[in-house]
Amino acid sequence: MLISQILDDAETIRVVARNGGKTRIINGARSVYSLAMEAARTGTGLAALIERKGFGEAVDLDAAYKKGRLLSPINHPDPAHLHLTGTGLTHLGSAATRDAMHKKLSTGGEEQLTDSMKMFRMGLEGGKPTNGQTGVQPEWFYKGNGTMAVAPGAALLSPAFAQDAGEEPEIAGIYVIGDDGAPFRVGFTLSNEFSDHVTERVNYLFLAHSKLRNASFGPEILIGDLPSDIRGSSRIVRDGKLLWEKPFLSGEANMSHTIANLEHHHFKYSAFRQPGDVHVHMFGTATLSFADGVRTEAGDVFEIEAKDFGLPLRNPLEIEQPVKVSVKAL
Repeated sequence: MLISQILDDAETIRVVARNGGKTRIINGARSVYSLAMEAARTGTGLAALIERKGFGEAVDLDAAYKKGRLLSPINHPDPAHLHLTGTGLTHLGSAATRDAMHKKLSTGGEEQLTDSMKMFRMGLEGGKPTNGQTGVQPEWFYKGNGTMAVAPGAALLSPAFAQDAGEEPEIAGIYVIGDDGAPFRVGFTLSNEFSDHVTERVNYLFLAHSKLRNASFGPEILIGDLPSDIRGSSRIVRDGKLLWEKPFLSGEANMSHTIANLEHHHFKYSAFRQPGDVHVHMFGTATLSFADGVRTEAGDVFEIEAKDFGLPLRNPLEIEQPVKVSVKAL
């Protein structure tokens, strides 16, 4: 089952679902967030709760997308309580891309093992624990709160000071925190973990700066298990013409970590188990246009799609105007 959120002609949020057929409004669902919290509070599976509520009229999801009426597939009434986070070096092809960005040379000219490659090897050796053991923790980063989330179809805004504005096609887990502090997974969705790869390349300690950017996810949330082998496409369209395209792989068959291990190392922190919060946690990628020498420009459109996740995720790129910030003493 796939669920998403749209604005109807009366500017009312409608939660819609499809399961191989038409897209229909879910009766009595005010938002995906309220639906997920109801499921958590009642101990009801989300798909079962949706089926119990029943369905109303059919909607044209493609038409809503074209009209700019698709919302992020989950939000929070207070954007400060939605957290955008992610992990890196989790995919079997990701080390080569990151290693090339962070290459170091010893004084004798011989290549050293970079921090990226060390982290990647740790994941290969301990990212898929067995027998209930805890695996090695991955690279982790923070992207911001709900104010940084961009709806499908809306523009990703790159700061004027950014050195790069590049896509990262990823799968994200969507979570709500129950009243007792227990995390619940709503489902999985496509995401564009938009980043500044030039800044990151300057020094690995700039990773934190490079990730404080917008992110987009959706348009639809896949309810249920994540397919083990996900095959999608990432592309950039410029002036209506294809500029770059490459396949991307995800799912545990193509990863050095299990989803459960990545989830454990995120939610082990009590700060991320605050009742009522929403988390969008991105699981990493091995495909970047930046690695192929592409330099994006304002007006470029990013497109990420994979058949298991319904509609593709599309976002144009915009560059923000410079802002001079000064701090005033009180």
